[in-house]
Amino acid sequence: MDDHTRDPTVDPPAGNPTGWNEPAGRWEHATLRRATVHGVQLFNDGSFHESHDCFEAEWYNYGAGTTESKFCHGMVQVAAGVYKRVDFENDDGMRSLFETALGYLQDIPRDYYGVDVLAVRTTLTNALEDPTRIDGWQLTLDGTQPVAQSDDYAYADALEES
Repeated sequence: MDDHTRDPTVDPPAGNPTGWNEPAGRWEHATLRRATVHGVQLFNDGSFHESHDCFEAEWYNYGAGTTESKFCHGMVQVAAGVYKRVDFENDDGMRSLFETALGYLQDIPRDYYGVDVLAVRTTLTNALEDPTRIDGWQLTLDGTQPVAQSDDYAYADALEES
């Protein structure tokens, strides 16, 4: 484990997703879990740019080609693709970003840091054919679809300041 990705304040998951070390009672990379929680909740609140920023900032903690890097990079592309469709009505841009995201998310475990990655890949694939499949889309984290609270926005704001 990398020391720079530790954070003892990050809560345990509901369940036992990839990334949670049950015997040790901690996340392999707690900062990845923290960024994921904020990123998913912001995404579900329709704040796609802020969601993108959460995953992008964390992506830089990992070397190219690592599972963590591919997950973060894929989620950056997911948020950017939805942003293209919702804010700019650019379905071609969305498709391009989703195709890239699918490449990054291809070998990511199904339940990675609490995100239902299989459902993400399925939605992306379906949206390539029918972009309306992402209208109102919510990401699943620990079996729920949580939305952002003020602390999620504060987290994203702090990323912009750093």
